[in-house]
Amino acid sequence: MNPSFNSTDSALSTNPSNGDVIGRYPYQSIGHLDQSLGLGMQGFKAWSGTAVQTRLDMLERMAGILRRDIEALARMATREMGKPIVQARAEVEKCAVLCDWYAQNGAGILGDRSTSIGDQAYVSYLPLGPVLAVMPWNFPYWQVLRGAVPILLGGNAYLLKHAPNVMGCAYLVEAAWLEAGVPPGAFSVLNITPELVSKAIADPRIAAVAVTGSVRAGSAIAAQAGAALKKTVLELGGSDPFIVLADADLESAVKAAVVGRFQNSGQICIAAKRIILEAPIAAAFTERFLEAVSVLPIGNPEDEKTYIGPMARYDLRDELDTQVQRTIQAGAKVLLGAGKMPGKANFYAPTVLAGVKPGMVAFDQETFGPVAALIVAEGVDDAIDLANNSEFGLSGAIWTRNKDLARQLARRIDTGGIFVNGFSASDPRVPIGGVKKSGYGRELSHYGVYEFMNAQTIWFDRT
Repeated sequence: MNPSFNSTDSALSTNPSNGDVIGRYPYQSIGHLDQSLGLGMQGFKAWSGTAVQTRLDMLERMAGILRRDIEALARMATREMGKPIVQARAEVEKCAVLCDWYAQNGAGILGDRSTSIGDQAYVSYLPLGPVLAVMPWNFPYWQVLRGAVPILLGGNAYLLKHAPNVMGCAYLVEAAWLEAGVPPGAFSVLNITPELVSKAIADPRIAAVAVTGSVRAGSAIAAQAGAALKKTVLELGGSDPFIVLADADLESAVKAAVVGRFQNSGQICIAAKRIILEAPIAAAFTERFLEAVSVLPIGNPEDEKTYIGPMARYDLRDELDTQVQRTIQAGAKVLLGAGKMPGKANFYAPTVLAGVKPGMVAFDQETFGPVAALIVAEGVDDAIDLANNSEFGLSGAIWTRNKDLARQLARRIDTGGIFVNGFSASDPRVPIGGVKKSGYGRELSHYGVYEFMNAQTIWFDRT
């Protein structure tokens, strides 16, 4: 029997490796929510009045705390959602690098901007207020910090509604921010039900909302925020194309495709979910890809050698298997895996499906787990058409030795990002976000700061 991850009165943190309950976190009442929102407003008022240098110093301290506590943080993520321990440590280090980058570049991002009018008119960036963030479990630290760092840098407060199965991670992050120097309430965790999330969105003390999650959750929250005339940034699902053209470096493309699809057990929004192969190299790529995937170490996520751990939730493994079986029934060929692995742990076998076409579930829907769909394109134009044949538009990749061609093709693909001769990744130096049902708005770089700032025009002596 699968464990419940949401009881009626508490959030449960459950180890997907063995089903053991790690923690039980009672949901806050409406009275507690009111207190948290009041504290969030107090925290915002205190934090927004600090000097920029104070915020930069705080980010430096936060980077140091993350590195100091990397082992405890990583172990919590591994136990709560099954992330292999080496990858969990890498996630924490990536968060520290994020803090470093904004500490080094934040002053320039927040500085006043001149205009073509001259010295008498300029633009200042002012904070909006407390931001409600509804975040997922798959990167329990990175998803939070990649939004929280620029939002806090701008002088806003950040109120986190994290996924119920990673509440242990949520409270560790909250403690780290408080130690780093943010005032009480400027970063806080809201452990609340969906009903109270709606009440929080409607509350005048919440200035804006950020969501990373499913299309269904994002659209529902955006509708509520829109009714209250509040800014939203949404990073939702993805079914990213990974296009390999006939002139590509196959060895490098295969290595990138394996990492791009199977790291974090395939539970990544910007994973290489649809691998589109130009026909002349399809067979050679497939052979090498299968060889590489078949030897990926699977097992206990606390083992240093493990690359693929259990999926984070039992219900999501069941959903993924249904998607795979429906794709097979529609005519796709199983080259590897395609089933739940036996035993108590929540493993799904690394899976490779060939002959996937539009109209099949693995092509049309997001598959959030260790499943790769191989699709053959008859030529470059067909590859672009296949890439765009999706309701999603988060990210994607093109593999070719012809960089001029890659620049042309990138502009024809409807995604928020394109990586040439690489796999999709998030990095503080560049923005991330999507189009179509993958959402709107951007995180990271200076774009992520400005999303939650008031660009105020100041004009002297206009005649």
